[in-house]
Amino acid sequence: MTQPRRPLSDAERLDWLRLIRTENVGPITFHRLLDQFGSARAALDALPELARRGGRTKPLRVASKADVEREFLANRKIGARLIAACEPDYPEALAAVDDAPPIISVLGHPHLLARRAVALVGARNASLNGKKFAETLARDLGAAGILVVSGLARGIDTAAHVGALASGTAAVVAGGIDVVYPPENEALYRDIVAQGVVVAESAVGTQPQARHFPRRNRLISGLSLGIVVIEAALKSGSLITARMALEQGREVMAVPGSPLDPRCQGTNGLIRDGAALVASVDDVLRALESLRPPSLGERQPDLFAGSRPRDPDEADLAEARALILENLSPTPVTIDELVRGCQLSAPVVLTVVLELELAGRVLRQPGHQVSLA
Repeated sequence: MTQPRRPLSDAERLDWLRLIRTENVGPITFHRLLDQFGSARAALDALPELARRGGRTKPLRVASKADVEREFLANRKIGARLIAACEPDYPEALAAVDDAPPIISVLGHPHLLARRAVALVGARNASLNGKKFAETLARDLGAAGILVVSGLARGIDTAAHVGALASGTAAVVAGGIDVVYPPENEALYRDIVAQGVVVAESAVGTQPQARHFPRRNRLISGLSLGIVVIEAALKSGSLITARMALEQGREVMAVPGSPLDPRCQGTNGLIRDGAALVASVDDVLRALESLRPPSLGERQPDLFAGSRPRDPDEADLAEARALILENLSPTPVTIDELVRGCQLSAPVVLTVVLELELAGRVLRQPGHQVSLA
């Protein structure tokens, strides 16, 4: 994303909402479209033709102005703000993530998101000792001026929010900003709105589904300098968050536990693989000493920015589409591999991939990878 940091007008904000709520437009595609066309309005105008060139036969479902106006007003009604990724109040660490949400909904005290942050995540069925440690660690981190980020789930998340409530905590939710999940955390949610901040990517009223939680997890790590995993079984969601944190260049830390407890197999494995061991707040603060908050300047160069060919020759693009589709499979490959394997220019490959993605024929995967839908 190369857009300058500046406030949006309400009209621009509605255009951004329309674009990100449009079928087949995810965060990475959104930022690529913005880089190519300069504004969300221009990108919206270009979508139908791009999808048609990618082979789509039925009209692309573009979010209507009425729909996004309702979403805008629904946020305002509950006191939430919609903050775009180009705006000064958008968390800089999150803005540096390649698949940063173009717009987040924020309820409570958004200024807290400017603090250095650490995420605490772990088992939903956590032990009493695990929850006690999480609450103590969160309280100590808050006393040190660190914003504690977690996901409002049962177990470790709940304990972390409770521990950091007095100093400020950020809850990242999987559904809409107004949807509390699990329901038993309704009172805690209200307390966080009053004393901390709640962050959501999905539209108001969205009920959380299984596919929403990995997306939520990348926000938890993206907002943070590092994450601490406290009790996590093998193949748990917390380990997915740890993997995302590594991909984002964040510090991964873990609390050791008994090898006899399945809830500690994941954390012990992280330590074995090189995660920093955490026994107290001092271990976390020591790990953070050499870290700087991620910034937009640290994002890898975007090959897509400024690379759109002017008036590309349709015959050349048609030939490139056939070649790219021939070289793609359900197994993800990087854009760089596609450029080399097809022996095409990066601008042509990126243009064709965008068309195919909008047509629903190609899926964008983490790590600058794409695969056949």
